[in-house]
Amino acid sequence: MSIHSVAWWPTVAVVGIATFTDLRSRRIPNWLVLPFMAGGLGIQAWLHGWHGVAQSVEGLALGALLFGVLAAMGGMGMGDVKLCAAIGAWIGPAQLMLALVITGLAGGVMAVGWALIGGFAGELFKGSGDLLLGWKQRGTLAHPELKLTNPRARKMPYAPAIAIGTLISFFAH
Repeated sequence: MSIHSVAWWPTVAVVGIATFTDLRSRRIPNWLVLPFMAGGLGIQAWLHGWHGVAQSVEGLALGALLFGVLAAMGGMGMGDVKLCAAIGAWIGPAQLMLALVITGLAGGVMAVGWALIGGFAGELFKGSGDLLLGWKQRGTLAHPELKLTNPRARKMPYAPAIAIGTLISFFAH
C-alpha cells in the first residue's frame, strides 16, 4: 500500500480545516496539526517500517526548517511552520519540495491579488524588496516593520496557499 493512497484524505481534511481557521482567526491550532504530525509518523512506520520513519522525519524536518527560517524573519507564523512540518511527516521530503514550490507560487499570486484588491500593492512590493534585499544590513534578524507582531503589519493567512500547494502535489505525484 502506498502512502499516497493513505495520505490524501487526512491531508485534505487537515488543510481544509487549517484554511478555515486561518481565514477566520489567523491561527492554525495545535490541536489540529500536532495529532496530524504524529499520525504521519505512525502511518509511515506502519506502512514502511524504519525506512518510512526516516522519510517521515526527513519530511518533517524539511518543512520545519524551510518555513522556520521564514518565521524567524517575521514573515510567517508558527502555525504555518507546524502545518508544513506535519504535511512533510505524511508525504516525505521529495513530495514536500514540490508542494512547497507550488505553495510559494500560490502564495505569491494570492499576495499580489490581495494587495491589488486592498489598494496597497506599492506597500507590498516595497516590503517584499526590503525583506529580500535588506538582509545584508540586518542579517538574519526580522525586519522590524514586517514582523507578525507589528499591529500595523498586513497579515495574509497562508494556510490556503499551503493547501493549494499540497493538494496539487498529490495530483502531480
